[in-house]
Amino acid sequence: MLRVEDIHTYYGDSYVLQGISLEVSEGTVVAVLGRNGMGKTTLIRSIVGFTPPRQGKIFFRDKEITHRSSYETVRLGMGLVPQGRRIFPSLSVVENLTVAGRAGTRGNGDGWNLERVFTLFPRLADRKSHRGNKLSGGEQQMLAIARALMGNPQFILMDEPSEGLAPLLVRGLAQTLKDLKGHGLSILLVEQNLHFALSAADRVHVLNKGKIVYSASPDELLRNEEVKHQYLGV
Repeated sequence: MLRVEDIHTYYGDSYVLQGISLEVSEGTVVAVLGRNGMGKTTLIRSIVGFTPPRQGKIFFRDKEITHRSSYETVRLGMGLVPQGRRIFPSLSVVENLTVAGRAGTRGNGDGWNLERVFTLFPRLADRKSHRGNKLSGGEQQMLAIARALMGNPQFILMDEPSEGLAPLLVRGLAQTLKDLKGHGLSILLVEQNLHFALSAADRVHVLNKGKIVYSASPDELLRNEEVKHQYLGV
């Protein structure tokens, strides 16, 4: 589904990503973990097209997208749940969703629409006429995910979706990711919350100073106290 090959990304003269390679197979959740400032969000920006890498290649569904614009990657079937949610505060829940609506690419009638996202997030159905700035943090995160789904992607990038959420809501979010994987979606999850990421992911990578320093299954990382202490502060 997604293949990143030795990408190097800069902000001006700042060398942020220093040779990142990873893959996300169809129907899997891959998590990238690391402390603040290690390049996690830059990785998301490089993939979606906001900050293209200077070196290396990115392939999505067997097509190279390294230097494509973000609107082109979305048209190919990629969705984004950005850090900080970035919902439209003055629009209602329904308006936030319909503005992002796009017909599905599979052609089997199994696309995401208002009815389907409200089934996944019943709380949003209860709040559908409320403006974005009147929602709680957890409701805003639901809305950010639902908005990405309305674009009918096959692959979703999630940047720190658990940020600022209470533990109970984080557990519910982990179940949501499992449900989405059950619907056939592939997900690249960028996170700081170790236990949330391990509960949802099939594969994990640890990022430190722009490089992947450890890759393993969630169970292997959970048992590796040295890596958790050195790179994740656990």
